[in-house]
Amino acid sequence: MKRKMLAAAVAVLSLALLGFAQDRDQASAKAQERIVKEVRHEIVMLPYFTVFDNIAYKVEGYNVTLLGQVTRPSLKSDAERAVKHIEGVEKVDNQIEVLPPSGMDDGLRRSLFRAIYGYPMLEKYDMGVQKQIRIIVKNGHVTLEGIVDNETDKNVVGVRANGVSGVFSVTNNLQVESSK
Repeated sequence: MKRKMLAAAVAVLSLALLGFAQDRDQASAKAQERIVKEVRHEIVMLPYFTVFDNIAYKVEGYNVTLLGQVTRPSLKSDAERAVKHIEGVEKVDNQIEVLPPSGMDDGLRRSLFRAIYGYPMLEKYDMGVQKQIRIIVKNGHVTLEGIVDNETDKNVVGVRANGVSGVFSVTNNLQVESSK
């Protein structure tokens, strides 16, 4: 009789612990989801975050890794500071690269902006404060980041960027938005 009661008590305790672990995992997943949303919000709200900067991030539990390239050193530190203040973030690994200052690259950025956002087919991406297509220029080499509506737009952006005089190479990392 005692064995049966002991076995029943162990079974009840095991089920309770299993339920507790599942609740803890759900709470952790919700916390991580909230952190992801807040990190994105903090980044897009940075005052000097422009079309010529690219900041990406990874959230693993309560740790955030910042990635990408920026034109201003202050933007790198501003991003880290903004993310550190999010409730629940325990550690920020700032791997953002500060692009070297270059008058030639600045001229290419302006030309690329006009070539891409000034093209009638692509004007829809010029809506809003935060542009969907990011133009990263480092020593004459261009990387395109962001999201476009379809494969045609991705290819047109690449062709427009390749057509700018003074560009050495173009890496087109644009992602096509998945159909809804």
